[in-house]
Amino acid sequence: MFIITLRFADTRAPQFMEGHNAWIRRGFDDGVFLLVGSLQPNAGGAILAHNASSDEIEARVRDDPFVAEGVVSAEIVAVTPGRTDSRLAFLNA
Repeated sequence: MFIITLRFADTRAPQFMEGHNAWIRRGFDDGVFLLVGSLQPNAGGAILAHNASSDEIEARVRDDPFVAEGVVSAEIVAVTPGRTDSRLAFLNA
């Protein structure tokens, strides 16, 4: 499982928002993204991802137009779940 943070580094986000939203949709459609949300206050975004290797996650993040255009700086943190609520047991696989 991975926690990805995308912190704004530039004010050009509106210019690339359509492509960024399409990238998010692909992440959900591919079964990789579990959750996407905003960092508060207006600091960027965060993504909970799974079902992919570290290399695949890195490549996917590089494909985000926000990352490619320098609108955000990305950080990827790999997490190995130790304990989960039963509703999230699938993350232990």
